Amino acid sequence: MSTETQQAVAATAAGESEKPPAAGVQESAPAEASTAPPEAGGGAETILPPNFPEFPQNAAAEMIDQAKHLELLRDVSLKVKVELGRGKLYLKDILRLARGSVVELEKLAGDPLDIFVNDRLIARGEVLVLNDNFCVRITEILSPEECMRLKIL
Repeated sequence: MSTETQQAVAATAAGESEKPPAAGVQESAPAEASTAPPEAGGGAETILPPNFPEFPQNAAAEMIDQAKHLELLRDVSLKVKVELGRGKLYLKDILRLARGSVVELEKLAGDPLDIFVNDRLIARGEVLVLNDNFCVRITEILSPEECMRLKIL
């Protein structure tokens, strides 16, 4: 008898099989590893504990440090500017401006306003009137990529 045949006979005698399980068939674990009761039907299923990522021990401390750094910036003043639109005028047209003059802008009625912080476009919004005051409702906050792209243009 060849060595391969002897190994196959020994494996069969030990209850092992050389054949892999058929497609779609899952080998079940021994009954003592199963947590499902036998009367539940089907076969035994092995339930594995969840695998959660490990967080560094100092993650909470880092978050507290970041919050402290942000706290330092809370009273820093920034220049906020809301732009309704732009227009071009010749000097002779500017000299003719008087009370009641109308200046035409490039934006159409209903177009969003541009909101700048420290002369950098960060958002767009719409005009509201609240208690006889003009207000701006922010409708879109630009991503950092959009801000950089618009800064170059």
